[in-house]
Amino acid sequence: MNQQIPVAVLGATGSVGQRFISLLDGHPWFKVVALAASDRSEGKPYASACRWILSDPMPEWARTMTLVPATPSALTGARIVFSALPADLAKDLEPEFARAGFAVCSNASSYRRDEDVPLLLPEVNADHIQLVTRQRARRGWSGCIMTNPNCTSTGLTVALKALDDQFGLQRAFVVSLQALSGAGYPGVSSLDIIDNVIPNIGGEEAKVEWEPRKMLGKLGPDGVEFAPVVFSAHTNRVAVVDGHIVCASLEFAQPVSPEQAVRALSAYQAPLAARDLPSAPRPAILVRDEADRPQPRLDRMTGRGMTTVVGRVRPDPLFHLKLVVLSHNTIRGAAGGSIYNAELLVQQGLL
Repeated sequence: MNQQIPVAVLGATGSVGQRFISLLDGHPWFKVVALAASDRSEGKPYASACRWILSDPMPEWARTMTLVPATPSALTGARIVFSALPADLAKDLEPEFARAGFAVCSNASSYRRDEDVPLLLPEVNADHIQLVTRQRARRGWSGCIMTNPNCTSTGLTVALKALDDQFGLQRAFVVSLQALSGAGYPGVSSLDIIDNVIPNIGGEEAKVEWEPRKMLGKLGPDGVEFAPVVFSAHTNRVAVVDGHIVCASLEFAQPVSPEQAVRALSAYQAPLAARDLPSAPRPAILVRDEADRPQPRLDRMTGRGMTTVVGRVRPDPLFHLKLVVLSHNTIRGAAGGSIYNAELLVQQGLL
């Protein structure tokens, strides 16, 4: 890369926006040229408008950047826009940027279901990025919208891809233990979550039950043919800061031993197009053999927070196999995932 690509962040003061800024600090391909936020923050220096909640320090270049409105005319210096907008705002604003020629890498759920919008995990379905070409032709815009999945679907789907390729996944019963940062800031009230588990996260179960089917599906001439897998999901909020765990029971087209599953998981690699990108997880999947791993506090930063960590692979008395999956929800499951998607867009010559 001879020259860095100018990029912007929408929703820059929120928790995911902050994660974008932290991960883009020193990025070899991308240079942040604009930060956008709500009307109440417009015109202020980033450091005065943002309550920084990450343990990593706020980058010096971001501190003095003046926040601009989230409009295409205010971000004319950028080519890629990373969207950390809430879904209701993203639904109206993201198409405006795509029509104006920006590549929108979105963390929002607004367009994940659209047939011509890629729902991307580059280490799973890098070929789905070709939907961008159809999207531009169909909608008549020069930009595009690309989405990353729900943070709970992310690590689960990476692990399932490795097993589906080898054994043919048919059914999955999954239970999530989701970190507080997934609710944004200020998130869940302390009086609700301390000494407690909240056994419902609005809309999450539906996302976990259909998103993996799109990502595990095959790209054909008429779009993505969803994988014929049946999912049943329970989603729960727990008192952990970062790192989502999913406990999964899985049924395949054939019996699968834990030893076979571990070999398939450990050997799994991203497609060639996505394997050597700057944000690519190294390794894509790490299998822990300890009886009490993975754990969020100990394992969420594996591979700089981009690696999917799997453990407790064992027989299931109802299905064939059960296991535990951990992924960092605001890195791999949010900002880091969108940056990885943008890298794939550039690598494929689609920017």
